[in-house]
Amino acid sequence: MPAYKSGLMRSADDNAVYNARIPHMRASSSRFALAAWLFALMLIHAPLLLANDWRVPEEQLARKIAAATGPGAIALDVVNRSSLSRADVEEIRRGLMTELAALGVRLVNADQAAATVQITLSENLQNYVWAAEIQLGNNEASVVMVDMRRSSLTAVERPASPLIIHKTLLWTDENRILDVALVNGGPQHMVVLEPESVVLFKFQDGRWQQEQSLPLSHSRPWPRDLRGRLALRKDHLFDAYLPGIFCRSTAAAPLGINCYESDDPWPLGTDPSGLSAFFAPTRNLFTGALSPGIEKQTTVKAFYSAALLPRDKYKLWIFATVDGQVHLLDGVTDQTAAKLGWGSDLASVRSGCGLGWQLLVAGDGDGAGETVKAFEIADREPIAVSPPAEFGGGITALWTDSDGTGAIAVSQNSGTGKYEAYRLSITCSQ
Repeated sequence: MPAYKSGLMRSADDNAVYNARIPHMRASSSRFALAAWLFALMLIHAPLLLANDWRVPEEQLARKIAAATGPGAIALDVVNRSSLSRADVEEIRRGLMTELAALGVRLVNADQAAATVQITLSENLQNYVWAAEIQLGNNEASVVMVDMRRSSLTAVERPASPLIIHKTLLWTDENRILDVALVNGGPQHMVVLEPESVVLFKFQDGRWQQEQSLPLSHSRPWPRDLRGRLALRKDHLFDAYLPGIFCRSTAAAPLGINCYESDDPWPLGTDPSGLSAFFAPTRNLFTGALSPGIEKQTTVKAFYSAALLPRDKYKLWIFATVDGQVHLLDGVTDQTAAKLGWGSDLASVRSGCGLGWQLLVAGDGDGAGETVKAFEIADREPIAVSPPAEFGGGITALWTDSDGTGAIAVSQNSGTGKYEAYRLSITCSQ
């Protein structure tokens, strides 16, 4: 390959000749250097140059609010339920105040206002969605909305090192294990929910020893894909939820149990006063009716499992719906995300690592072997944050445990056919 040196090139007979200077070469080089410098400056300040311009949605929303309230005094509240930073939210608030003032709308305290306006900043996977709920006197509240395309350059922070899922084997049984609850104390106790009984164990001499077996009474046969849920209580030991049946333990030892037919909703989280959902008694799914709801959202598509990821100012619920999708509800928006190979079982864990809470998701395995992986949802997009924890068979149950710091996973070993109950916890890698 010929060699080139600052204006020097070798001819066919290897005699050195100099090219004539190209006219305006110095000026062109200077312009090129300036362009290169400007390009480098743009790269350095790319986040600022690529920042969203909020003026258009601010103007659109302000006009819709002013059209509903008319000129006058209003009380304004802005709630952020998106991934926007505090600086962005404050900038948007100032922009809205400016636009409203230009339209003759003044901001005052609630006791002096003719109307109250609450603006919620939310988002889905494609757009920012801003909704204003307007209460004018005693009239029924109205809602106006605008949306704006999200930047494709939104950064999602990933942990420098992956988190680790730890498996602790709790119990193995030939009978199907529906759920397990650990009762901390001295000594520690364990409650195991099976199709025909609730079995109580005490940890003594380095192993679990059975104390009681409480039979479950039910008049109808169980559905083939049976599910059940245990919930520890303060005034008695536990409640047990099964399709069409509710059971409550007595408070004093030796324990008894009372079961009766019921269509009461099952708790989805660990808080007794938290979100519950109605379970279809003849099928292995939740109907989608919620109690009391996620703020104003009281229904979702029929689903197999759900998990809570608390945020500073709201609660984000994730649902694995029966149509193979994942829905994210925050009380205002219902966003849909692809499952990316997720199974139908998920649970949340408060580990203190990463974002504080992680989502444990069972893989969409073939039953011979299955995995559970941890995800975080920083910007409404799931990011895997752990290597998979492997199981010797398909996952048949996955529930957040009673204190939220772990989850109970049940799998049926494809080799032995026995059911194995594990407690899963998450630790921060070093």
